[in-house]
Amino acid sequence: QVQLVESGGGSVQSGGSLRISCTISRNTYSYYCMGWFRQVPGKEREGVASIDSAGNTMYADSAKGRFTISQHNAGKTLYLEMNNLKPDDTAMYYCAAQFRYRYERPPLSRHDYHYWGQGTQVTVSS
Repeated sequence: QVQLVESGGGSVQSGGSLRISCTISRNTYSYYCMGWFRQVPGKEREGVASIDSAGNTMYADSAKGRFTISQHNAGKTLYLEMNNLKPDDTAMYYCAAQFRYRYERPPLSRHDYHYWGQGTQVTVSS
């Protein structure tokens, strides 16, 4: 059984920084992809950043240069370091994982992930 639990969300002023974490309870897999997604009410869940077991990363254009995804303990802890936050970054942030398919680069589409956490809220005020 796979469980993902996010933490570290909160409120921050525009220009500030925040690091959110995701702890993943799972068996050991030789290959995996994990990602951070975000969603605001009325909009689709969008990919922010992803990483695979080899350390390859992908970022949405909105995250490039400001966010950094990383993993610890063989992928059982996932982080998203967010700098220079903007009000548009306000959303519920979810971590996700998949172990079924191999990709050349870790995907950023929500349709490619099978396991999800409950989310952690990030609010950026102007």
